[in-house]
Amino acid sequence: MEAITAVTTPMTMTTNPIDEGYGWLVLLASWLSPAYPVGAYSYSHAIEWAVEAGAVKTVRDLTDYIATVLEVGAGWPDLVLAAASWRAAESGRHDELNDITELGLALRPTHEIAQESLQQGSAFVATTRAAWPGTALDWLAPKYPAGIVYSVAVGCACAGRVPMRAMLAALCHAIAVNFMSAGLRLVPLGQTDGQRTMAALGPIIAAVVARAAAASLADLGGAAPGIEIYSMHHETQYTRLFRS
Repeated sequence: MEAITAVTTPMTMTTNPIDEGYGWLVLLASWLSPAYPVGAYSYSHAIEWAVEAGAVKTVRDLTDYIATVLEVGAGWPDLVLAAASWRAAESGRHDELNDITELGLALRPTHEIAQESLQQGSAFVATTRAAWPGTALDWLAPKYPAGIVYSVAVGCACAGRVPMRAMLAALCHAIAVNFMSAGLRLVPLGQTDGQRTMAALGPIIAAVVARAAAASLADLGGAAPGIEIYSMHHETQYTRLFRS
């Protein structure tokens, strides 16, 4: 019984995983895995309405939709916020981290997109604090009982444990994979079509990550009004599988 307790009791890390080979890679794979319990599978980012409206019918349509999210839609500010929160948490700039957290809460163009980010963020915070105590989330989360957006939560957790650019690449990939999976179920498309989508998105993900790594909060912004309109329509869509 004592052995079981020793294995299952969470322990605070006392060393920096970045300095321990590829331990950070295992950590990052855990936190941004589809198996991490944040409920990502239940959100489509309005792809569900786009399919009903006939705007997404093919692999090319789905690829273009996800690329738009990453390059100029909600994915872009999320990556910038993740990088900014990583830097602030890494250097202990608490006032700046507060400002970034509040900015993240404000930068949500529709109700469902806000809930998509806030609910995943809250789930990420709860799970990470329970299983991996000792991240910046332990300081930040109690100040925001209503929740923290997903990208800021990921940035805070990774600070001091995961290299920033690796975090951005994994986060961007996780966003793309989740929406690809939603598209496969909604159009519907086959599993190989999903991998064709990810193959086409590879260079786009790399380019967006490079931009985000060099960006500042002054570079926040987006231009995807079509997706935002789809999101508003999804709020009243009669039959739906997804929460966004």
